Amino acid sequence: MATIFTRIAKGEIPSYKCAENDEFYAFLDINPLVRGHVLVIPRNVEDDYIFNLDEDTYSRLWAFARKVALAVKAAVPCKRVGVCVLGMEVPHTHIHLVPLQKEGDLNFRNPRVELTPEEFRDIADSILKEYEKL
Repeated sequence: MATIFTRIAKGEIPSYKCAENDEFYAFLDINPLVRGHVLVIPRNVEDDYIFNLDEDTYSRLWAFARKVALAVKAAVPCKRVGVCVLGMEVPHTHIHLVPLQKEGDLNFRNPRVELTPEEFRDIADSILKEYEKL
């Protein structure tokens, strides 16, 4: 059975798309730590542990995530974009990209930010626009 992230990447479940190519998909976390919190996933690999990816897929995933992070930094006011790989909550490899003002912004125990659908769309559209410029 396909994971929720596979179904999102296939368009079976709606998401706020930030970037995509044939192999990878980036979308806003619907329970974000901060505005602009993005998840980056491989489309065709459902393994739940990033270090199980073959070396080429692993390298391309990080290259895609880097490009998405540059787009996030350009679209969302922040000092840096933090990176985290946990993979405990969804059994599908994913990278968290989190806009940071301070180190504490990357604490998964923090209260989550609530955004309206319009705010999610605006943020995703801004990131996608910056991604397409790269």
